[in-house]
Amino acid sequence: MVLKMRGELIRILSSVEEKANELKLDGYEPDLVLFGKEAYDYIKAQITEEFGSEEEVSELSGIKVRIVEELRGDAVVIDSKALGLGLGGAKRFKVVL
Repeated sequence: MVLKMRGELIRILSSVEEKANELKLDGYEPDLVLFGKEAYDYIKAQITEEFGSEEEVSELSGIKVRIVEELRGDAVVIDSKALGLGLGGAKRFKVVL
């Protein structure tokens, strides 16, 4: 059970870093990860299980975390300064499979 939890946490952290790197390669500066409520609860449970901490998750891989309920089980890594100025500036991924 612990190995599955650890594997899920690693998968999610890797996805955040992968999407942030993709944005950087496109010339963006990712500064936020928007989690759906379901996705946030899932990652928080993973972190609590792994580290025993009940604190809120405010940052992952050096990027600030915010909750947007409408994203449900997904997350989006964004460059908040570039979002809405044209195409790009955001990369979405599934957290809850």
